[in-house]
Amino acid sequence: MGYRVRPEITGVDVPPISESFSWLAEGKSERTAILLSQAVPSYSPAPDLQTEIARLAQGGDTNLYTEILGLPELRAELASHFSVDYHARIPADHVAITAGSNQAFCLAVASVAGPGSNIIVPSPYFFNHQMWLQMQNIGLKILPTDASNAMLPDPEVARTLIDAKTAAIVLVTPNNPTGAIYPPDLIHQFFQLARTHGIALIIDETYKDFRASEQPAHALFCEPNWQDTFIHLYSFSKTFAMTGYRVGSLTAAPMLVAEIEKLMDCVAICAPHIGQGAALYGLRNLQNWARQKAVVMAEREQALREAFRHPALKYRIVSSGAFFAYVEHPFADETGKDVAKRLAREHDLLTLPGSMFGPNQECFLRIAFANAEADTMPEVVARLLESQ
Repeated sequence: MGYRVRPEITGVDVPPISESFSWLAEGKSERTAILLSQAVPSYSPAPDLQTEIARLAQGGDTNLYTEILGLPELRAELASHFSVDYHARIPADHVAITAGSNQAFCLAVASVAGPGSNIIVPSPYFFNHQMWLQMQNIGLKILPTDASNAMLPDPEVARTLIDAKTAAIVLVTPNNPTGAIYPPDLIHQFFQLARTHGIALIIDETYKDFRASEQPAHALFCEPNWQDTFIHLYSFSKTFAMTGYRVGSLTAAPMLVAEIEKLMDCVAICAPHIGQGAALYGLRNLQNWARQKAVVMAEREQALREAFRHPALKYRIVSSGAFFAYVEHPFADETGKDVAKRLAREHDLLTLPGSMFGPNQECFLRIAFANAEADTMPEVVARLLESQ
């Protein structure tokens, strides 16, 4: 090869989901695999939404670009939705529509950090966040969490990690991979910490619609001049089961949104037009459907927890919520990856090892229970029992 690929790219591991599916191919069982590695709802979009997507595809303009920051009516509808959800007033010019929350994260980071700076991230972390920071040569400062504190990050520990090169703190709540839901007062403490030090607080709330509480997840949008500190990320993918349509959002100060527009124009021009139309339809027509699906997910979590009460099971749930359960495996002499590979190859159960989510996570597995029906959870435990 004549040209060289940047070591920041080649040094990043293979995407974890792709790697995990390769383990199933190495197995020899005829049994149907239970897929618990990727956070994808097991159900299809609402029938009305599927009809709307077909209508959009046959329309006259959905083959064209939208405005770079998204359809104006979608930005306005989402701003209104957030205003109701967070008991705040959020103008449409604070909202940018992106190709999923992953892209929103990449754009947010690119706007506030660069090579040589660093970002504080609780561990275990969402692996795509770590991958992007590594590829951009941005330092990652690990903020450890553990089961003794319900996998919640400690703002006082985060305070000790801030230095002159720190550009932001990143939180994900409900959390991927642990499922932990951060209390409003904890989120507020991180906001005050970021504000005091003049850095950004980036919060990914992809799974906000799968919390049990109907109260606002936090009150940051009600804080005076919240725009000087807070950057909010969201996705329609899980709420309306439209992962492949790639629509998310970034909500921040209009000044930052204007800079995001430059970045967006270079990397995607705009989020997919049909996806934006589908998201708009979902916001206007499918809130009850979305709430019903949140109940379904809560039932799956409860079914998994009940199945894990099996007296012979040595695996232990340390935290769960939204789409995920973080599970401690019982094999002191095996890495999490060894256990995950063995579960896939020999027991037709696909999970992800904790090591894919950060250092010192070898004794954990992530189970994405959103992919399985509630009545499948006893079989999940039966296969874990086989592995003991």
